Amino acid sequence: MSETKPCCNERTKVRGEKEYKDLMNRLSRIEGQVRGVKKMLESDTYCIDILTQMSAISSAVASFNNKLLENHIRSCVIHDIKDGNDEVIDELVTVLQKLMKN
Repeated sequence: MSETKPCCNERTKVRGEKEYKDLMNRLSRIEGQVRGVKKMLESDTYCIDILTQMSAISSAVASFNNKLLENHIRSCVIHDIKDGNDEVIDELVTVLQKLMKN
Protein backbone atom coordinates (compact mmCIF):
# COMPACT_ATOMS: atom_id res chain seq x y z
CA MET A 1 0.00 0.00 0.00
CA SER A 2 1.99 2.88 -1.30
CA GLU A 3 1.13 6.57 -1.23
CA THR A 4 2.04 6.95 -4.92
CA LYS A 5 -0.24 7.17 -7.97
CA PRO A 6 -3.78 8.10 -6.88
CA CYS A 7 -5.27 6.50 -10.01
CA CYS A 8 -4.15 5.26 -13.33
CA ASN A 9 -5.55 4.38 -16.73
CA GLU A 10 -5.79 0.68 -15.88
CA ARG A 11 -8.72 1.57 -13.59
CA THR A 12 -6.90 0.63 -10.44
CA LYS A 13 -5.98 2.69 -7.42
CA VAL A 14 -3.14 2.37 -4.98
CA ARG A 15 -4.58 3.46 -1.65
CA GLY A 16 -2.58 4.88 1.19
CA GLU A 17 -2.39 2.84 4.37
CA LYS A 18 -4.75 5.13 6.32
CA GLU A 19 -7.42 5.11 3.61
CA TYR A 20 -7.10 1.35 3.14
CA LYS A 21 -7.39 0.62 6.87
CA ASP A 22 -10.36 2.96 7.28
CA LEU A 23 -12.29 1.38 4.40
CA MET A 24 -11.42 -2.17 5.50
CA ASN A 25 -12.52 -1.42 9.08
CA ARG A 26 -15.83 -0.10 7.79
CA LEU A 27 -16.35 -3.21 5.66
CA SER A 28 -15.44 -5.49 8.57
CA ARG A 29 -18.06 -3.78 10.74
CA ILE A 30 -20.66 -4.15 7.98
CA GLU A 31 -19.72 -7.80 7.55
CA GLY A 32 -20.16 -8.35 11.29
CA GLN A 33 -23.54 -6.64 11.22
CA VAL A 34 -24.71 -8.85 8.34
CA ARG A 35 -23.56 -11.99 10.19
CA GLY A 36 -25.46 -10.73 13.23
CA VAL A 37 -28.65 -10.35 11.22
CA LYS A 38 -28.20 -13.85 9.81
CA LYS A 39 -27.99 -15.19 13.36
CA MET A 40 -31.04 -13.15 14.32
CA LEU A 41 -33.00 -14.71 11.48
CA GLU A 42 -31.81 -18.19 12.41
CA SER A 43 -32.91 -17.50 16.01
CA ASP A 44 -36.40 -16.41 14.96
CA THR A 45 -35.80 -12.87 16.19
CA TYR A 46 -38.73 -10.45 16.03
CA CYS A 47 -39.09 -8.75 12.62
CA ILE A 48 -38.78 -5.19 13.92
CA ASP A 49 -35.50 -6.01 15.64
CA ILE A 50 -34.12 -7.42 12.37
CA LEU A 51 -35.39 -4.41 10.42
CA THR A 52 -33.71 -2.09 12.92
CA GLN A 53 -30.40 -3.88 12.36
CA MET A 54 -30.91 -3.80 8.58
CA SER A 55 -31.42 -0.05 8.81
CA ALA A 56 -28.11 0.23 10.66
CA ILE A 57 -26.44 -1.82 7.91
CA SER A 58 -27.92 0.44 5.24
CA SER A 59 -26.54 3.47 7.07
CA ALA A 60 -23.13 1.84 7.38
CA VAL A 61 -23.06 1.01 3.66
CA ALA A 62 -24.09 4.58 2.81
CA SER A 63 -21.31 5.88 5.06
CA PHE A 64 -18.80 3.59 3.35
CA ASN A 65 -19.96 4.83 -0.07
CA ASN A 66 -19.70 8.46 1.04
CA LYS A 67 -16.15 7.99 2.33
CA LEU A 68 -15.06 6.11 -0.80
CA LEU A 69 -16.66 8.76 -3.02
CA GLU A 70 -14.97 11.55 -1.09
CA ASN A 71 -11.60 9.82 -1.43
CA HIS A 72 -12.24 9.25 -5.14
CA ILE A 73 -13.06 12.91 -5.78
CA ARG A 74 -10.10 14.17 -3.75
CA SER A 75 -7.66 11.89 -5.55
CA CYS A 76 -8.73 10.28 -8.83
CA VAL A 77 -11.08 12.99 -10.08
CA ILE A 78 -8.71 15.84 -9.30
CA HIS A 79 -5.79 13.89 -10.80
CA ASP A 80 -7.70 13.10 -14.00
CA ILE A 81 -8.97 16.66 -14.46
CA LYS A 82 -5.45 18.03 -14.01
CA ASP A 83 -4.31 15.54 -16.66
CA GLY A 84 -7.01 16.81 -19.04
CA ASN A 85 -9.31 13.79 -18.73
CA ASP A 86 -12.72 15.45 -18.52
CA GLU A 87 -14.47 12.10 -19.10
CA VAL A 88 -14.07 11.52 -15.37
CA ILE A 89 -16.86 14.09 -14.82
CA ASP A 90 -19.34 12.02 -16.86
CA GLU A 91 -18.30 8.93 -14.93
CA LEU A 92 -18.79 10.78 -11.64
CA VAL A 93 -22.23 12.07 -12.65
CA THR A 94 -23.29 8.54 -13.62
CA VAL A 95 -22.18 7.02 -10.34
CA LEU A 96 -23.82 9.83 -8.35
CA GLN A 97 -27.09 9.20 -10.17
CA LYS A 98 -26.86 5.50 -9.27
CA LEU A 99 -26.09 6.27 -5.64
CA MET A 100 -28.97 8.74 -5.42
CA LYS A 101 -31.45 6.08 -6.57
CA ASN A 102 -30.76 4.08 -3.41
